Amino acid sequence: MQGRGFGHNALVVATAFTFGPSIASAILAFGPWPWLFAVNIPFGLVAIGIGFAMLPKTPRADHGFDVPGAILASACLGLFITAIGSAAHNLSPLVVGIELISALALGFILMRRQAGHPAPMLPIDLFARPMFALSAATALCAFAVQGLAFVSLPFYFEGVLGRSQVETGFFMTPWPLVVGIMAPIAGRLSDRHAVGLLGGIGLVLLGLGMALLATLPANPAIPDIIWRMVICGMGFGFFQAPNMKAVMSSAPAHRSGSASGIVATARLTGQTTGAALAAACFALAGHEGATLALALGAGFAALGSVMSFLRLAVK
Repeated sequence: MQGRGFGHNALVVATAFTFGPSIASAILAFGPWPWLFAVNIPFGLVAIGIGFAMLPKTPRADHGFDVPGAILASACLGLFITAIGSAAHNLSPLVVGIELISALALGFILMRRQAGHPAPMLPIDLFARPMFALSAATALCAFAVQGLAFVSLPFYFEGVLGRSQVETGFFMTPWPLVVGIMAPIAGRLSDRHAVGLLGGIGLVLLGLGMALLATLPANPAIPDIIWRMVICGMGFGFFQAPNMKAVMSSAPAHRSGSASGIVATARLTGQTTGAALAAACFALAGHEGATLALALGAGFAALGSVMSFLRLAVK
């Protein structure tokens, strides 16, 4: 029932994403944009209270928290994302090069330092398992698509199509809503069918949806937008739960914490990379940046689907 459990997890995430744009639209209809940040404070406090009350008490590990490793990991990933952002803002190639080289150097130091650590901050050894490595790479591609879409589409709906902030929020809603519907279905299917096949099919659908969004007519009707967002949501929902199961089940049980960390790292790195690339698309193409970002997202989805199908050959 592992796939079913991950499906329910994806359902919760998708439900939150579904409410988010609609709530944001309602807030912007009555107040200024800083309220979008302030409204998270009570939600965060409630989550902290529930966490202290409900999360299980687990035994402490024999080793301490690796503070230098955490600093190296955050600096490495931070410099990598900063370099993409610097390129998007047309900073000097020298600055971009220094940031990228520094990120690579810190990553090398981190890998050397973490070798043999009982709980490495970046569990490189797990990537020696083909299923784990391919599943993490698939997740990185899929969440890069999400980052590209969720950053570029609001600018497209408001700046190009001239839609209001409230309309834009509702246009964003079908994607996560359909993810919430598809995630439990895909989770159940992953208990009986190969995750490489399910994830590959999902990313093919996601790529098709992104390509269809990139080729929207100049003045699309509301249904033209919605059914394309639905296809994206179907694809992403069909990918998410099976892929999460693949990552977690391909690592040893005692390394589940490291595997879970890679799930989060792949998701956030993909989303952040997609957002930075969306900014680069706008810097390169101006008002056509959204179309370029969506087309780039279709390319990432195609790459992710290939990686997912490759898992069918892995035992």
